[in-house]
Amino acid sequence: MKEIAQLIKENEAEKLIFDNPLKPVQAYNLAKATGVEAIDRFQLILEIFARRATTKEAKLQIRLARLRYELTHAKEKVRLAKKEEQPGFMGLGAYKVDVYYETVKRQIQSIRRKLGKIRKKRGLHRKRRTELGFQSISLAGYTNAGKSSLFNSLTEEEVPVDNALFTTLSTTTRLLELSRKKFLLTDTVGFIDRLPLTLIEAFRSTLEETIYSDLILLVVDTSEPISLIQKKLSCCLETISQIGASGIPTITVLNKIDLLSEIELDQRLASLKERAPNLLPISALYKTDFDLLKQEILRTLKNYVQASFTIPLTSESMSFISWLFNSADVQELKYSDTFAHMVFEAVPWFVEKVRKRVETEFNGKFEETRTINV
Repeated sequence: MKEIAQLIKENEAEKLIFDNPLKPVQAYNLAKATGVEAIDRFQLILEIFARRATTKEAKLQIRLARLRYELTHAKEKVRLAKKEEQPGFMGLGAYKVDVYYETVKRQIQSIRRKLGKIRKKRGLHRKRRTELGFQSISLAGYTNAGKSSLFNSLTEEEVPVDNALFTTLSTTTRLLELSRKKFLLTDTVGFIDRLPLTLIEAFRSTLEETIYSDLILLVVDTSEPISLIQKKLSCCLETISQIGASGIPTITVLNKIDLLSEIELDQRLASLKERAPNLLPISALYKTDFDLLKQEILRTLKNYVQASFTIPLTSESMSFISWLFNSADVQELKYSDTFAHMVFEAVPWFVEKVRKRVETEFNGKFEETRTINV
């Protein structure tokens, strides 16, 4: 302990960080002996998250994770508080220590209610997107793998990009059009090795976007050493399994190949071919091999159907046609004096939805359907 205190003094350190979990009594004794705050890996992650959070949901999720962490250490915190003159913790105020435990529980319940409302709203947005007929694609991967850069390059958007951990702590969804097919692309929070279960649960509503997607683009930073790539990849696959998304089709996007020689890239491909599905090397920054990526996305989501129908021309049917132009890939539209004939392509369930509307709302004729190769 004296050696640690001396190191802190010599280096003018402001905080003592441990990779392993710290019990409250350990943190207390370390802080008392060294004169600086002692935190563990989980608390460090929370601090980084707190600095990166910008949305109300992300801030609430971080607060929930922090309070749940406090709850597991409440009894020891109370004992230490009675020993010293510190009646409040984590900014809870000057509460009496004997009600500290119940105070934390009430705050957790309050945050969960607020997150429940946000989650319900997110569900309504997801339902609305589904009704539009778009298949969804989620970007997943270790933090700082280049997901947001890939998102920007594919959608020509400008979500924040930074060479630091957890730049993205909330989801962003934009429309992506490939060969006249429309998809919804979502950028999600990055994974991290040994991410505490408390954090996974706290961010479940954010990670839900991955669960409900039709395709996962698992982004890997291939510029790192092979052993580190393998470790991070295993972490990502394990996290995807934990949130219940392991059955979703996945393309493993090997990003940052612009930083590698051909020999280095071949070495990484050889080391990962048995560990990850559908390897595809790209550079998000320079859009290298983006055509191959887009082709692979279309190949994976190829279950499109071509259909045609004829409906009478009315003001309602014109609104219906306008809606279809925004929701499907319209191949052909012809008008006669009293009828409109359309040929379009979409996913099977959406085609069935259109068929029902054509036949029940417009008394039209749904003429044919056939599976196509995208």
